Amino acid sequence: MANLKELTHREDRLEGGHRLCAGCGASIAVRQVLLGAGVEPVVVGCATGCLEVSTTIYPYSSWKTPFIHNAFENSAATVSGVEAAFQGLKRAGKIPADKKVKFVAFGGDGGTYDIGLQSLSGAMERGHDMVYVCYDNGAYMNTGIQRSSATPKGAWATTSQIGPAQQGKQQRRKDLTAIIAAHGVPYVAQASISHWKDLTTKAEKAFAVEGPAFLNVFAPCPRGWRIPFDTTVEIAKIAVQTGYWPLYEVEDGVWRQTVKVANRKPLEEFLKPQGRFKHLFKPENAALLAEIEADVDKQWNALQARFNCG
Repeated sequence: MANLKELTHREDRLEGGHRLCAGCGASIAVRQVLLGAGVEPVVVGCATGCLEVSTTIYPYSSWKTPFIHNAFENSAATVSGVEAAFQGLKRAGKIPADKKVKFVAFGGDGGTYDIGLQSLSGAMERGHDMVYVCYDNGAYMNTGIQRSSATPKGAWATTSQIGPAQQGKQQRRKDLTAIIAAHGVPYVAQASISHWKDLTTKAEKAFAVEGPAFLNVFAPCPRGWRIPFDTTVEIAKIAVQTGYWPLYEVEDGVWRQTVKVANRKPLEEFLKPQGRFKHLFKPENAALLAEIEADVDKQWNALQARFNCG
């Protein structure tokens, strides 16, 4: 497990000068994850989305690694194919048997929770030696802030508007981390850009295991969440402190909370700073706000039961 001093001496594999928005959580997530990859070569695949379109504007690239741009839906399939080709060349004697290369696929929640779920599930089930990282910003931010299945209940998005018919998204968000854990892969974890040591440690574990690993990283979007660009990390931290985004890992089937929260802050402290939730604090939406709080409490308690059983 690398300490801070060691991490500061590792090469930054995502260069500055890209065109992601100020305060974008995705670039922070990528840098922390790739610090956890160590010093060995890394091949990166990336689904279409904010991260891809803002870091690879022809003829420039911000990546200091081999980089493969995939369609929205097939980042996991492409990287799993590259990993399979690498293993095949080893067996054929065309690559030294002791050659080590790490493979990682990145995708936003639109390209992971929704459009890319089939591709991701297949790669996990087949057992490819790769890491998949979802940078979860809670909507299809690149194409206009449309709701995804990662969008929280009650959140405004351009396809979950506020009006007489509804007050933001009507459905609860999908629990993708638990879905991937149900595949029985060696390592699955939920992390946040606000807790760099927790995230880089989980990335090290994910890259170290033999077989597939999955990281779901909380990565706020100032533009879509309607927050100041300099509050990204603080909002992510509050998400952990309120229990909205618990930090845990599932290692060989054992569930373990990695950052414990003894006294959770009120969920309102996470919701109020975000413009996408401002309608929830109108008197007429008190029941909806209470419902959202109850959903978070229910999920938190269910996770605590899993940790206690482990």
